[in-house]
Amino acid sequence: MKTSVHSEIGQLEGVIIHTPGSEVENMTPANAERALYSDILNLSIAAKEYAQFQGVLKKVSEVYQVKDLLTDILAIGEIKNKLLKEICMTEHIDSCQQMFDAPAKELASLLIEGVILEKNNLTNYLSNERFLLRPLHNLFFTRDSAMAMNDNILVGKMANPVRERESIIMEAIYKYHPLIETTILNPGKPKDGIMVNRKSMVEGGDVQIARDDIFVIGTGVRTSTQGIDFIIENIKKQKKEKHHIIVQELPETPESFIHLDMVFTFLNTDECMVYPPVIFGMSRFKTIHIEIENGEVSKIEEMPNLPKALKKLGMDLKPIYCGGSSDAWIQEREQWHSGANFFAFAPGKIMGYQRNIHTIEELEKNGYNVLTATDVIDGKVEVNDYKKCVVTIAGSELARGGGGARCMSQPFKRAKVNW
Repeated sequence: MKTSVHSEIGQLEGVIIHTPGSEVENMTPANAERALYSDILNLSIAAKEYAQFQGVLKKVSEVYQVKDLLTDILAIGEIKNKLLKEICMTEHIDSCQQMFDAPAKELASLLIEGVILEKNNLTNYLSNERFLLRPLHNLFFTRDSAMAMNDNILVGKMANPVRERESIIMEAIYKYHPLIETTILNPGKPKDGIMVNRKSMVEGGDVQIARDDIFVIGTGVRTSTQGIDFIIENIKKQKKEKHHIIVQELPETPESFIHLDMVFTFLNTDECMVYPPVIFGMSRFKTIHIEIENGEVSKIEEMPNLPKALKKLGMDLKPIYCGGSSDAWIQEREQWHSGANFFAFAPGKIMGYQRNIHTIEELEKNGYNVLTATDVIDGKVEVNDYKKCVVTIAGSELARGGGGARCMSQPFKRAKVNW
């Protein structure tokens, strides 16, 4: 399968996910913040909720698990050695023999769930760490570690070291797995004369493909302006025809604003979900339009807001408000629990948390039929019977991890949209 994502809303054909396992419980309140969590999760509840998310995806697309794909490539000795050496070097681990000796399936689990630190010398005995190789607490938010941009895969350059291994794993999967054919772009390993910039950071929650020629990218605590400059340089080298990047500045606090998709997502050919205080507020952050043509940046200008910037480029999107349009307090509450973070699996067909009832009501007012994940999974309703629908998934526990349906999905193949 060749990677091909030319919009945020095209019919989903291939997606990579990761079912959360013991790694999400391998933390305590003392180290939750280091793991980028504001609370600790209950896996038994989160797993039931995630089963709804996965079940719906399986009804509409081919679905692949990170652990399965990783196991496949680890079965090849040369790739296993190369990947382990990179991980051990990146995480400054001297003793990797336990991992080198492990068979592929067991090793895949170790790389995701962590390796316990053996208290077999004085240094280890006195260490407060539980793990030699820390668990990947955030891996089920697969969106961030790699993102499809048209026919390429952009590997995430993560803002926090605790997530670096996620990108290393995903780059290896896209590079070596026979299932997928793609061209890889990596801000941490630039090529074609593009220099490494240590300040480059790019995470998938900030990168949205509006159309073949339009990328919408957030910049804040997780994606730096230098990371966006890396994308600009690659467009200059690869594309001669006119392309556009719309950059949306994001607040640094609170933590619910970490990515663009927490305040803005595409829903349909003519609709988007917005969190009004950030997108339209009086003290809103800058929206910048960058035009690239014939290998050069031909224009950089500030725009009034994100929807107006898109409208100028021929995408006239009606904004639907996260939390509804009547109460700013409700908007704030529902945004906190990923109320703007919807995942489109086809034009006008989206998935999100049912807990955000005012957002769901606002979608219903705008013609979206509300379907429950359990009814879709059980075959009681068919998404293809509706022109527009929102499939609601349980999210009392998952939402506490700090992300929604878009965060938990990594599409690598979508059908083209008939604009």
